Parts: sequence; C-alpha cells; structure tokens
Amino acid sequence: MNIQFPPRLSGMLPITALLAATALLAGCFGDEGSWRGKDISGLMPELAFELTDTSGNTLTANETDGEIRMLFFGFTSCPDVCPATLQKLSRAVREMPGELQDDTRIVFVSVDPQRDTPERIASYVDFFSERAIGLTGEEKALRQLSKRYRTTFGYDDPDAEGNYNVSHSGAVYVFDREGAARLLFRPDLSVEDIRTDLVALAQESRT
Repeated sequence: MNIQFPPRLSGMLPITALLAATALLAGCFGDEGSWRGKDISGLMPELAFELTDTSGNTLTANETDGEIRMLFFGFTSCPDVCPATLQKLSRAVREMPGELQDDTRIVFVSVDPQRDTPERIASYVDFFSERAIGLTGEEKALRQLSKRYRTTFGYDDPDAEGNYNVSHSGAVYVFDREGAARLLFRPDLSVEDIRTDLVALAQESRT
C-alpha cells in the first residue's frame, strides 16, 4: 500500500477549540460510572447514515445492525490523529476474545471526499484492520452526519503544493447492536480501556 501524508498537517481542530469541545462533552455527558469511556446513553441519536462504501455502493447504518460499531470522522491524508486512533481501535479489537471480535466494527467516515476516493479509503482502512469499513459521501451529507453527533469539520486553504488541512474531532462514538449510542471514546483513552468497554458492551448484548 502506498499512502502518502502531506507534511505537517494536523487532523485535529485547533487546540483551543478542541479543549473547549472536550470540556463541553465532559459536562454534557457526566461521569463514566462503570465505563472507561463516557456514557452517552440517551444523549445522542441512534446510528443513522447513508453513505458511499469502498466499492462505490450506498451503505446504510441498518446494514451494519447486529454489531458494536465505533464511528470515527477523519481523512486519509491525516498525519497523526487518524492513524493513531485507527491503530488504537484496531489493537483493542484484536485483543478482544476471538468470539467477540467478529461482533465489532470500526466505521471510518472520511470528511475529505475531494481527495478520498473509495479506492483510497479501502487501502487506508484495510491497512489497519479487517474489522474496519470506510465510508464517505457528498459534503452536505457529511455535514449533516457530523452535526447529528454534535461535531463539525472544516477545510483550510491549500498551500502551494495543493495540500490542505481538514480540521475534525478526535472523538469516537460507540453504538450497540441495535444502533443506540452508548459510549464516547476520547483520544486519551488507552487501548486497554477501549478493549474493556468493547468486551463489556458486546457481552451484554450477545445472543
């Protein structure tokens, strides 16, 4: 695979905005309780999307029902946050008991449709995990989806080489088998914390 990252482009919102957003999320979602991540049960809408998958076909959230899903917004040219997050999520899934790994899905949504073709996204997510799927869509649909989960993204002006930054949140939204929003994984959560929550969530709803 040949994925090239533009130099010195940050995949995160500016630090002041990120800190403000983190504080707001912490205030809205309250204490974790028995979870390592933030418990957002009843505070976010159920999982719903209609986007383009890596085969160029339309995929809806309903087609992934029955799995624990981790929704993450990013872009394949991201040099830091996206690969770090996907690596962490992938490790957490790999460290789950074998019978639970197939019950878990990483859903990577690219908010950079101008550069991220289905083929490029496929190479990107396949590099990290066989339990990851990649999606994108028209900017309007992506903005509607990000707004649904109280986040946003933006594009900086391109430099002389045509590279540009995409600002986005580093939060990961976790949905149960029925599509209900359950947890928010923040960037500082460890692989072990993520694995622990995923196992507990998968076991509580396993049939």
